[in-house]
Amino acid sequence: MTWSNVRRILVREVRDQMRDRRTLFMIFVLPLMLYPLLGMSLMQVTQFVREQPTKVLLVGFKEPPDFPKLVRSDADGTQHFADELFTEVGQVRLLQLELRATDADPEQVRAEAEKLVQDGAFEAVVYFPPDFNEKLIEFRKQLRLLDESNSQERNEKAQPTVPSPKVFFNTAKEKSQLAYRRLRDVLDKWSNDIGLKNLASRNLPATTARPFEYLNDDFAEKSQREAAIWSKILPFLLLIWALTGAFYPAIDLCAGEKERGTLETLLSSPAERGEIVWGKLLTVMLFSVVTAVLNILSMGITGTFALSAIDKMGSGFGAPPPLAPIWLFLALLPMSAMFSALCIALASIARSTKEGQYYLMPLVLVTMPLVILPMAPGIELNLGMSLIPVSGVVLLLKLMLEGQYWEVLRYILPVAAVTGACCLLAIRWAVDQFNSENVLFRESERGGLGTWFRHLLRDREDTPSVAGSVFCGVLILTIYFFMNFSLQMEPSFFGFVKAVVTTQLVVVFMPTMMMTLITARSVRQTLLLVPPKLLAVPAAIVLAFALHPTALLLLKLLNLLYPPNPQVLESLKHMVEFMQYPSDWTPWILFAVMAVTPAVCEELAFRGFILSGFRKLGNTWRAIIFSALFFGASHGMAVQQAISASILGLLLGYLAVQSGSIFTGMFFHMTHNGLVLFLGGWVAEKIVRYPRWEWVAELSPEKDSVTGYHPFIVATGIIIAGAILRWFSRLPHPLSYEEELQEAIRERSEPATA
Repeated sequence: MTWSNVRRILVREVRDQMRDRRTLFMIFVLPLMLYPLLGMSLMQVTQFVREQPTKVLLVGFKEPPDFPKLVRSDADGTQHFADELFTEVGQVRLLQLELRATDADPEQVRAEAEKLVQDGAFEAVVYFPPDFNEKLIEFRKQLRLLDESNSQERNEKAQPTVPSPKVFFNTAKEKSQLAYRRLRDVLDKWSNDIGLKNLASRNLPATTARPFEYLNDDFAEKSQREAAIWSKILPFLLLIWALTGAFYPAIDLCAGEKERGTLETLLSSPAERGEIVWGKLLTVMLFSVVTAVLNILSMGITGTFALSAIDKMGSGFGAPPPLAPIWLFLALLPMSAMFSALCIALASIARSTKEGQYYLMPLVLVTMPLVILPMAPGIELNLGMSLIPVSGVVLLLKLMLEGQYWEVLRYILPVAAVTGACCLLAIRWAVDQFNSENVLFRESERGGLGTWFRHLLRDREDTPSVAGSVFCGVLILTIYFFMNFSLQMEPSFFGFVKAVVTTQLVVVFMPTMMMTLITARSVRQTLLLVPPKLLAVPAAIVLAFALHPTALLLLKLLNLLYPPNPQVLESLKHMVEFMQYPSDWTPWILFAVMAVTPAVCEELAFRGFILSGFRKLGNTWRAIIFSALFFGASHGMAVQQAISASILGLLLGYLAVQSGSIFTGMFFHMTHNGLVLFLGGWVAEKIVRYPRWEWVAELSPEKDSVTGYHPFIVATGIIIAGAILRWFSRLPHPLSYEEELQEAIRERSEPATA
């Protein structure tokens, strides 16, 4: 790679972008004007935002004598709740009060209250039972009698009760909810005052009911509290603006050049494709950084003036930490690089600028949960969270802003490693997109839906397209999502069997076969329904036995990184209970349901249809990885299960490609699931019976299953598995047309480079 060519392309692209007035306005002018205008608008709007009073109706209320006041009357006859029932002066005006007497029964009162609230005449209605005052007075008398009686008589007497007033409101109306919250505070205070009055009548101090108060002693300084607030705001804004600032220049530099017809001129230049991508990447990254910096700077300046006024009112919301600009800039560089590479790769797929803008939403939908997840309560940076892309950066930046530098040092290496790996993969993807003629020179599709459907049926190829694989994977995940909530499993053995089989057939098998018949001409080639290589199936079975201890070790490590949800553990416990059925046929039924059925259905879907479609990309390992990710997502009941399934999917995809047959993966999948079902219990039973073999494996607390094997067994299995995989790597295997084409291009480019 010649960096002088990269520099020339960078200068060219920056110069072209600087000539576009719209780009200059969006990046340089709009951020400086947007936040002051928003602040001014917010200040004007707040003049109209004030607490609105709510109307409340008291039905059947009579002020009980010699009790704390609930209702008071002004000189002009206006009635309102007592001032002492409110914590702040002026809140009494927020509850407009009206009293009505009634002789109706409770059901009639409820019906009338419902009509009044629904019609908006009142936001809430409080109904006092007819004997409320009498019972309240009787309650105090009974307290006196209980006080005078001895302990035996006190135990024999019934505890005094007072009928409860009832509040009618409507949660579907926001104003009615507000009225209920205000009423709740007032009635609670009134009830508490009555309790204190009862204690005073018995010559008991008020501390009898509440003997102590707790005191607050917050160790956090004012600057630390302010930093904690900013640490939740600044990372979110930084990453969102970095993504937004990268996307639109990337669309113009890729899809825009396709529309203008200037991309061919650039591709015919002496610069290599990689140099072109790096030049465009640095250009997009530059605009991404500038956009994020200007937006954060404009927001900070506007917020400083606005918050200074708020801080004078005692809000405690001050300026960001002094070192915040340094930490934000350090985090911005790698994230801008990753977002820029992803945006260039997506924009290169688009046929036009309009189509390119549609790709922003999927990227945002993937990025937003990763940015929002660290903001959730209770989420802290640990080793597991540091391995999640984007989320680890947000949490690390949060700790930097809060000044917890010791925690930053503990996790900065894994966060940096994951972020760097994501940047390199994104850049590699962008380079590969520019090396694909099918991506750069795709023709725009024209015609209506009917034309497209006729084209889909008429111009089918032997194997599905990449879009067909993506659609099939998304369809399986969508059906799985709804089936997971709608399918009610009967709490029995046969209910469990029915649920598993139904899920496999409806969620996995049927969509796969439907997509195969519609989008592919050759069912045999699409689903790899060909005889496997000699000894491939026995080797796959031995490989499953060899890797079983490693699979348990991997699951154990994942549980340490990401502790399982107790609810998921409880559901798995119930599932295991359903599997216990007293019958000689139970093991065979479980093997057919939990091992054979998933092996057939899932292999046909993920290593058959989806893998065959992704091989149109021309990169075998990329096809294996994408199919494995869909396979892991379909096992997403728990994140540990999804990760382990994705790793298993990589191995299954490799076996399918190297052997050229779906049956190799089926037998490995079947053996793996069978070992998970039965081998752990069998080994545990033997160890319990013969204690001298207890070194072989680690048993569960119940001693009914194996949680891990001895390191020697794990190491031996890894060595055997390595030898078997080495044998698979030497098998001659068929390539797709696209893979053969990319292999030929690679072979021709290597001597030229040398």
